[in-house]
Amino acid sequence: MSSNSTKGLGIYRIFSFPNPRIMTASPTEKIELGNQNIFFDRELSWVDFNHRVLEESFDKENPLLERLKFLCITESNLDEFFMVRVAGLLNLKNAGIEERSLNGKRTSETVAELYSKVGQFVKKQYESLDEILIELKTNKIVVVQDPSDLAGDDIQFVKNYYKREVSSILTPLAIDPSHPFPHILNRTLNLGITLYSDDDKNKAKELFAIVQVPSVLPRFLQLPPNKESDVRRYFPLEEIIKLHLGDLFYGMNVKQIHTFKIVRDADISINEEQNIGDLLTTMKNELKNRMWGDAVRLDVHSGAGHIKELLRGLLELEEYQVMEIPTLLSLNDMMFFQSLEKTSHLKYSYPVPKSGFAAKKSESIFSEIRKNDHLLHHPYESFKSIEDMLKIASQDPKVLAIKMTLYRTSGDSPIIQFLGEAAENGKQVTVLVELKARFDEERNIRWAKKLEDSGVHVVYGVVGLKIHCKMLLIVRREEDKLNRYVHLGTGNYNSTTARFYTDLSLFTANPEITEDVAILFNTITSSGKMPRLSKIYAAPTFLKEEFLHLIQRETDNAKNGKQARVIFKMNSLVDPDVILKLYEASQAGVKIDLIIRGICCLRPGIPGVSDRINVRSIVGRYLEHSRIYSFENGGKPDVYLASADCMPRNFLRRIEVMFPILQDKHKKRIAKILELLLRDNTQARVLESDGTYTRLTPGDDDPAVNSQIDMVDI
Repeated sequence: MSSNSTKGLGIYRIFSFPNPRIMTASPTEKIELGNQNIFFDRELSWVDFNHRVLEESFDKENPLLERLKFLCITESNLDEFFMVRVAGLLNLKNAGIEERSLNGKRTSETVAELYSKVGQFVKKQYESLDEILIELKTNKIVVVQDPSDLAGDDIQFVKNYYKREVSSILTPLAIDPSHPFPHILNRTLNLGITLYSDDDKNKAKELFAIVQVPSVLPRFLQLPPNKESDVRRYFPLEEIIKLHLGDLFYGMNVKQIHTFKIVRDADISINEEQNIGDLLTTMKNELKNRMWGDAVRLDVHSGAGHIKELLRGLLELEEYQVMEIPTLLSLNDMMFFQSLEKTSHLKYSYPVPKSGFAAKKSESIFSEIRKNDHLLHHPYESFKSIEDMLKIASQDPKVLAIKMTLYRTSGDSPIIQFLGEAAENGKQVTVLVELKARFDEERNIRWAKKLEDSGVHVVYGVVGLKIHCKMLLIVRREEDKLNRYVHLGTGNYNSTTARFYTDLSLFTANPEITEDVAILFNTITSSGKMPRLSKIYAAPTFLKEEFLHLIQRETDNAKNGKQARVIFKMNSLVDPDVILKLYEASQAGVKIDLIIRGICCLRPGIPGVSDRINVRSIVGRYLEHSRIYSFENGGKPDVYLASADCMPRNFLRRIEVMFPILQDKHKKRIAKILELLLRDNTQARVLESDGTYTRLTPGDDDPAVNSQIDMVDI
């Protein structure tokens, strides 16, 4: 094991892919941009993260349907990765632009390596699926993939279902000179079919046609139960359609049928300077275009042969952009089985969240916040505390104004209802809705219009920036003066994801913090120049500068013999300036622990450069989403929470906040949270110097530590 591994812990590897990023580092590596030996590639690091998610689908310690869920998540992750990141690289490559990544790879080299690694990844996905399908069968849940396995009664049942529910929806599309290739929607499931006419005895005049598998119907049809068995059987919709192609292509004979899926470029790029007056309309139009972007990947059944080549030519794809799939395409549709009844024994049992900070009356809730800051750790403490506060504020006659940012929210969010009720009750309500929250744009537009209809003043983002900070400000009249109350968080105002994402949030009435938040809201809505704030560091103006300063302070402390340590928890570490600062801190003697769920471009374990830096990733039942930045500061720790990861986009192209934890009891609690995460030896993977991740297991004499379960007691 490398020097950054945890001594005394056993290890195992589920995957052993050859790693092309292994490099030999010199003890005298220069800490500078352009030295490719000290950085990992961002995109390849993301693929490694998705591998760690896929590991969970193989882990038999996880309940079966949870393993299936992890598998589905990897498919959804991969599609979005291709729709945005890979599409962007392909656009550069096709334009002949050979940008170099942090580790020196040219765009074309990164693209080639990505598709190669993803090809290996897809094979592993279907190894996982095969195992899961076998175990589902053991649990009396069967996916029937071969029509020959249908009994006589099944055939009639399927036929009746097809005539009643399916046939009227289908549209067969022939491809010939008079019928050009249709622009098939992004990520939809389709059948590619070659046929020949009854009149053509030699099968010389071959016809190619396409049938879209309707997404408005369930992907799997439950077959009639067997009287002698309690096995539940399910038949895929595409197989139902295949059995009835004669109804769609009368007088034709089927030669080949294969399922396929196209993944398209779905990144939205708008010129906000030109559309400042009508950003909402522009975004609506761009959302329509998202479904029609250029193809970036084709998934097609193995053995498709001629159909594969037809599709590849029509879509103008290279051979490497085609993924051959052995069985069921669109794995994320397997989430269907999560909703089956009587399967609780195949899922996690989630503990009921603690009530956290709860008060029923307006006087008591605001009085409690005035006395002390309140720190919540989700999902261990209920997100409902935030909703309750907003509900009370919407009804409290002493509350005069509410301001809030919304980046992502859930489909049935009561937050929208409470904001609307507050406006209807005569309060001044302002909501900053981010229209450019990727893949949530349509939902945000819908909620924004609903809020406007209730009398809420809605601000649709900021030109050139995304509003990614999570802030709620309440202004209340108390004893002839106005007091402010603030909620700040690391996660979104989304009650659904708050049950499965780990996040931290803070209620405070601290006058300096509330003043900073008020200034920040006014700066955003007025498009004014952001001033330097008292307690909060905000992007895009001051956050990165102050962040680098805090790391430099630890470096100076180490050089002066003072206590110096850094512990960061984040989703991704990409920003090269932060990475270089961490290397310098390591050289100066600062102990650095990084808990990074996803992308990490920093290379630990380089002799003389990063041998004091440990990097680990924790992947488990909860999505690790909180951002914590802890600085030892010579024995007087500074602890910050943030909406931002250490990425150029967060520092330069978003409005973010990093806010301090001021009360010692909350600092100590966060220290315990970080310490537990660093002791995890069941869900943690340690990043080695060669770029591989090693999963930890307890040694013979070590107790098992699963931070995501044990955290409930902190």
